[in-house]
Amino acid sequence: MGKKHKLKDSSYKYPINILFNLLGNKQINEDTNLMDILSRTFQIATKPLQLIQAKLDGMDAEARAQFKGPQLPVIPDRSLKQIINILIADECASKVFQQTISSIQNLSVLENAKVVFPRELSKNATSLSKTIATDLRELIKKLQSTTDFSDDSSIPALTKFSSGSSDQAKLLRVLTALDYLFKINDKTNMDSAEAKELKELYKNSALGPLWGALSDCLRILTNRDDLTQIATILSPLIEALMVVCKHSKVESIPIRDVLKYEEKVRDFSSEPIESLFFSFTEEHKTILNQMIRRNPKLMSGPFSVLIRNPKVLEFDNKRIYFDQKLHAGDTQRQGLSITISRDQVFLDSYRALFFKPPELIRKSNLEIHFRGEEGVDAGGLTREWYQVLARQMFNPDYALFTPVASDKTTFHPNRTSWVNPEHLSFFKFVGMIIGKAVYDGFMLDCHFSRAVFKQMLGRSVSLKDIESLDLDYYKSLVWMLENDITDIIVETFSVETDDYGEHKIIDLKENGRDIAVTEENKQEYVKLIVEYRLKTSIKDQITNFLEGFHQIIPKDLVSIFDDQELELLISGLPDIDVDDWKNNSNYVNYSASSAQIQWFWRAVKSFDQEQKAKLLQFATV
Repeated sequence: MGKKHKLKDSSYKYPINILFNLLGNKQINEDTNLMDILSRTFQIATKPLQLIQAKLDGMDAEARAQFKGPQLPVIPDRSLKQIINILIADECASKVFQQTISSIQNLSVLENAKVVFPRELSKNATSLSKTIATDLRELIKKLQSTTDFSDDSSIPALTKFSSGSSDQAKLLRVLTALDYLFKINDKTNMDSAEAKELKELYKNSALGPLWGALSDCLRILTNRDDLTQIATILSPLIEALMVVCKHSKVESIPIRDVLKYEEKVRDFSSEPIESLFFSFTEEHKTILNQMIRRNPKLMSGPFSVLIRNPKVLEFDNKRIYFDQKLHAGDTQRQGLSITISRDQVFLDSYRALFFKPPELIRKSNLEIHFRGEEGVDAGGLTREWYQVLARQMFNPDYALFTPVASDKTTFHPNRTSWVNPEHLSFFKFVGMIIGKAVYDGFMLDCHFSRAVFKQMLGRSVSLKDIESLDLDYYKSLVWMLENDITDIIVETFSVETDDYGEHKIIDLKENGRDIAVTEENKQEYVKLIVEYRLKTSIKDQITNFLEGFHQIIPKDLVSIFDDQELELLISGLPDIDVDDWKNNSNYVNYSASSAQIQWFWRAVKSFDQEQKAKLLQFATV
């Protein structure tokens, strides 16, 4: 009977179906080496299918009917189901998985595969998620009732998650296969038919209860210091969630529009994907950051989706992602020799680098030589060069920057830098050098106003940013907003300047010099004067500065940081003397001997360098 069946089945005229029959052999399925060979054979054998389909797609119906070349094979549904079963096998090595994924993509051109693959993957995801959710609930009960966690074996329920053949590992493979099957990437329209079908499959897979159970489990792990290491074991399950969330609309939702996390227990089992990503990552950001620190490679995989909600990632983990992306594809870097004089570091460096292609500068290892001095640059001379160059950027002779009123070591672009004929190319060079230092991992002793860092990130400035530039002027603007200015302030929508003996009146809006500032329009006036002081008056300077910086550092990549983190990225962590900070602090409604103040300084001394730096930035902004 079996022979007759084969003769009647037209699919058997295609040799590839003989290969599919081998998947039913238990000895092959249980042998990793044989599965590696077989999955590789499938990958090679199915590779031409995409080319055949592309050729057929380029023909009209008549040409296709007369075509005598290779045709797509007939592969029965049962065979297609067998290749999906590789993903849920107990033994599915990484190489076998990747080769099977390629085969699934190649086979997806077949009409029946377009139905069978999504259906089978979704069905497997549903089955696995139900089992895992049950196992998680059992694990939660054990975690709540067990006190000794010295050894993972003390929690039998944990063994279901700790092996490579675990259901969570299988679920991750299945969901990743769905991801590859639909070929959806960051550029895909999330309202496209493919994206909608994929999200519907996720919905039909009934993953909600699984995410709810996972969140409940992570909540317990976060609240117990002796349990945080267990979260690493659940990493595949969290990665599976990230794969699903990657295809929600998280990328198109502005962070400012996301509901702020509230301290309450959320029902993740029924929450839609669009908000699930934000609420889940907000609530569990502590344990997610701990996991990334233990395994930085996570940020090069599914965990990279966390960057779409950058406020949940701590600075060190953002920097891990930033460095991985910045240096992705780096090859052997050639040396770029530069010889400069110590008394002309800025000008010599400008002449040596500014006119070279940005890509050459970015990819080269700088080899610094000081004229008249012997020595080979093994990194020390380059570090010294950066330090000297950073100081000379602010040399008043170049008229590029002026110190802010509140801090002589923090600088803002000089709006009258045009007195230097080369000022715009110098600004571009400064931006390029800062970008190169970041690319090469060197810290620069250069601190800019908050408004500069914000514009480097493409973010809007605010009235608060005036405070560090000119405290008295900031207070006057705040007073204007908070009080009735009728018959008190006589101003127009204009600014008067005296630059090198030249008097000018600059309108903040059309005919601004003829429009009086009143109680009714003072909000608009403050907005425009802030824009002028922080942006408009230095527009050309900032434009060139950013052009140089973004020639080295991609704009989209650096945008994951906030303005304070960007300063840490450029200038590094300062050596903060807490005792000096304490001795120079002023208190309002408190004294140095107040209990609350004592507690505060005790807490500050327990902080690491990054925490101290962020606190100091917050206190001085």
